Amino acid sequence: MALEIEHVSKRFGKYTAVDDLSLSIPEKTIFGFLGANGAGKTTTFRIILGLMDASSGNVSWNGKPVDYSTSDNIGYLPEERGLYPKQKVKEQLIFLARLKGMSKQEAEKELGRWLERFKVPDYADKKVEELSKGNQQKIQFIASVLHKPSLLILDEPFSGLDPINVELLKQAVLDLKESGTTIVFSSHRMEHVEQLCENLCILNKGKTVLQGSLKEIKQSFGKKNLIIHADFDVSFLKEYPGVRKSAVTPEGIQLQIEGEEVAGSILQEIVGRGFIRKFALEEPSLNDIFIEKVGASYE
Repeated sequence: MALEIEHVSKRFGKYTAVDDLSLSIPEKTIFGFLGANGAGKTTTFRIILGLMDASSGNVSWNGKPVDYSTSDNIGYLPEERGLYPKQKVKEQLIFLARLKGMSKQEAEKELGRWLERFKVPDYADKKVEELSKGNQQKIQFIASVLHKPSLLILDEPFSGLDPINVELLKQAVLDLKESGTTIVFSSHRMEHVEQLCENLCILNKGKTVLQGSLKEIKQSFGKKNLIIHADFDVSFLKEYPGVRKSAVTPEGIQLQIEGEEVAGSILQEIVGRGFIRKFALEEPSLNDIFIEKVGASYE
């Protein structure tokens, strides 16, 4: 295991921000942290990075405690962006990369590659404050990966980005994982976690509510989503045995059902009543699971 978090707690006076958190994050994977504001995600990240001491417990990276000897191998994109607005992009990023042990020549070459990749090669000599919020975000991301870290921590990396730039950044994250980087990120967008993460942890008020592989979490949830589009009224299915939740849509109905056998009996019930355009049984969404486990929608 690359990153081990063992019985970590963090207290601020009487308030417990992180409560006995234990996680093993495998090497060369993408691990997602989910939780509402105040769940303890950013505090956990700061403890992993050594920016904050835990009240109790230990964090290790490849068997070693995280300290100045390991920090050059770690990249961090904070939720609160921290670039100097008056300084030029190139000056700033090369300075930060050299602090992490990179040569000026290597940093310039790597920066050029990233600016090309993010379609902003002409921004090297612009001041950060001259860029849009979305482009500042891309520059901040480059700052966190320029020194080629083996562990990358991203706190809400997609916030403030339009859909095109979200895709650019997502592809960059996937490519970094393919090249061997271990990536830990938090997001309040469930679909980003579903698309990117093999493993995840849901935090609520500093405690782990659920953790494991995304696939296993979905399978163990038990309930399924059934989507029916039909040319006849299917609203009566809201009261059908085994239906937990329902939402009537313009095309038909969406149901959360207790298991696959319920879908079979529903199909028998509606065959012959009219034309069925869609009958699809799907795994529960991460949002479904989050709502059930935490008790509130996350958006």
